[in-house]
Amino acid sequence: MKWIVGLGNPGPQYEKTRHNVGFMALDGLASRHNIQINQSKCKALIGEGHIGGVKTVLIKPMTYMNLSGESLRAYMDYYKADLEDLIVVYDDLDTEVGKIRLRYQGSAGGHNGIKSIIQHTGTQSFNRIRMGISRPEPGHAIVDYVLGTFPKKEKDLLTGMIEDTCSALEYSLSHPFERTMAEFNK
Repeated sequence: MKWIVGLGNPGPQYEKTRHNVGFMALDGLASRHNIQINQSKCKALIGEGHIGGVKTVLIKPMTYMNLSGESLRAYMDYYKADLEDLIVVYDDLDTEVGKIRLRYQGSAGGHNGIKSIIQHTGTQSFNRIRMGISRPEPGHAIVDYVLGTFPKKEKDLLTGMIEDTCSALEYSLSHPFERTMAEFNK
C-alpha cells in the first residue's frame, strides 16, 4: 500500500490559494482514478483506491498546514503505515511556478507543514514532491503571498504543474522513488 499526503488548509477560503497546491494535486489524482476523498479519519479527509493496480490512500490533513504532522502521525500509527511508502506533496517558494522538484530527504526549508511532519515522524527522510509557487516580489509578506490565489497569467502553469505532479505520483507507485526523481526532475 502507498499513501500520499497533500498539504493544504481546509475550508473554501483557502481552496485556490498557493499554499493549497498539495490539495489540488490530490484532487487531480483522485479525479483521474475515480477516488472519492471524503472519509473523515485521523484528523484528515481520506480516499482509498487502486492506481495502476497499487492500493493507494490519498490523505488531506484537516489540521491546517502548521499541524499537518499530527494527522500524518495519527494515520501512520493507526494503520501501521510505513514511511517508505509515503509521498508528501506541497508548495515550495524556492521552485518556480509550473515546475516540480522531487526529493527523498531534506530540511523543512522554512515550510511549516514539513516542519510539523519532521517533528511528528522524527526524521527528514521521506519522499516528497515540491510544487513551485515562486517567491513574492520584494516587500510582499510571505504569509499574504502563500494565502493568495494564483493570478490568471499563471493558470496554465498551475494546470501543467498539477498534471506533472499527478504523472509523477502515478509513476512512483510502480517505480523506485530514485528512478521517479530521475524521470521528473528536469
